[in-house]
Amino acid sequence: MAPRNERNDREERDDGFVDKLVHINRVAKVVKGGRRFGFAALVVVGDLKGRVGFGHGKAREVPEAIRKATEAAKRELIFVPLRDGRTLHHDVQGRHGAGKVILRTAEAGTGIIAGGPMRAVFEAVGMHDVVAKSLGSSNPYNMVRATFDALKGQMHPKDVAARRGIKYSTLQARRRDVMGAGAEE
Repeated sequence: MAPRNERNDREERDDGFVDKLVHINRVAKVVKGGRRFGFAALVVVGDLKGRVGFGHGKAREVPEAIRKATEAAKRELIFVPLRDGRTLHHDVQGRHGAGKVILRTAEAGTGIIAGGPMRAVFEAVGMHDVVAKSLGSSNPYNMVRATFDALKGQMHPKDVAARRGIKYSTLQARRRDVMGAGAEE
């Protein structure tokens, strides 16, 4: 595969995936002759249609670390069901270590209201409207993992209906009744 020199080429690949570089960390190993530097990269990869993954790569050079992280992210993809292809079906919370995140559905036109690493995840998954809050640790690794923990808890209403043993249309009718009652008050 030919090396890609421009950053724009890395954003959109011909395989349909978009990769977002979330964080690069320079690490040093102290040896007898001085310090040896290496790099660790955190990358989020998505297809803008509900599939997303993240990966971590380490190497002596930045491009190699990013390449390794991208390959790792493509191996660990998850599917996130989106309502109308733009937002979540329901509010959800996730955590990893000391990092906690709260993800809320949003009306059309709200946009992505999220900070740093969470924004990269939502852009890669193809979400357009979401409100997110991070609590606790601001470590990018923990924030990304907590966001993925929350997204794994996202369920499509058809799955909820199947789990409850009722028809999807019955569940949708109940939802309309609840939404209509809340709007009248």
